Amino acid sequence: MELIQNIWEWLMNNILKMKWLEDGMGLLVTDVFHLSLEERIGQTIHFFLYDTIKIFILLMVFIGIVSYIQSYFPPERTKNILGKMKGIKGNIIGALLGTLTPFCSCSSIPIFIGFTVAGLPLGVTFSFLISSPLVDLASFMMLGTFFGFDIALYYVVVGLVLAVVGGSIIDKLHMESQIQDFVLELRSDGIESSKEEIKLTKRQRAIQAIREAFLILKRVYLYVLIGVGIGALIHNWIPTSFITTVLGEDNPFSVFIAAFISIPMYADIFGTLPIAEALLYKGVEMGTILTFMMGVTALSLPSLVLLHKVVKKKLLFVFIGIVTIGIIIIGYLFNFII
Repeated sequence: MELIQNIWEWLMNNILKMKWLEDGMGLLVTDVFHLSLEERIGQTIHFFLYDTIKIFILLMVFIGIVSYIQSYFPPERTKNILGKMKGIKGNIIGALLGTLTPFCSCSSIPIFIGFTVAGLPLGVTFSFLISSPLVDLASFMMLGTFFGFDIALYYVVVGLVLAVVGGSIIDKLHMESQIQDFVLELRSDGIESSKEEIKLTKRQRAIQAIREAFLILKRVYLYVLIGVGIGALIHNWIPTSFITTVLGEDNPFSVFIAAFISIPMYADIFGTLPIAEALLYKGVEMGTILTFMMGVTALSLPSLVLLHKVVKKKLLFVFIGIVTIGIIIIGYLFNFII
């Protein structure tokens, strides 16, 4: 048993947490930059270099794996699967399929449009829309490396529950008339994706997965850099007393604040992880951190602007309300349970 534990700890430290990279960046800061890791500027540069490189490596590996799996579920096949599902069963399938798409909230909108044009039930498409940026296999692995796999599993479960419940509520409200007219016109014109499914070899799938990993990295690298930069500043320069006053357990409104300050931000989960890590170091409760992360990934202002081009205001506000209330409840429940 001790041997298994030692092997697991070695894998966690050297493969996932990349202790070797942390030590290497420490040597770079001290021996090349001639800065002390005991001083704020040295700690800030070390945090920025280590977290940035670690996230880029993890992104390439995990997105590559997820993209390879996703190659077996092209949009047309996904539409065919979801088109047969109605009610709560369809919402569950929609949410689960969302986990196979490693997209940010803005990137999920075109697929959402495609599903809507194809005539899929509105509730199912919204379950997909909530789940896609919020939960995927890569985010589970990344969360596990930062906070432990118990936290990662909780995040995935509550994210899926939120997606299923949110889609089910929208389905029950029968808000099909709240889709923008141009989408309905496309549907009535019968514009659909090609029904031919291109057969790919394993090598082609691998090449496609690597290409997808690079494309996603190219799309999100700036937000990762910004997120790591903010995280480094929070971790090393903002006083702990200020953070805990605003978002600490002594503030009963910390989860509300985390939910609402997250909306103007735009990033996927990979960009929010460094900020979340820094907040955790400052003593912010994990439920508050999860609320912040969910708000950034599912309710970013740019994605809401894009979504407004597809749905009318009433449905947009219903979507915002459902997700906001959901992530606030999730945050308080986690803070209460843990």
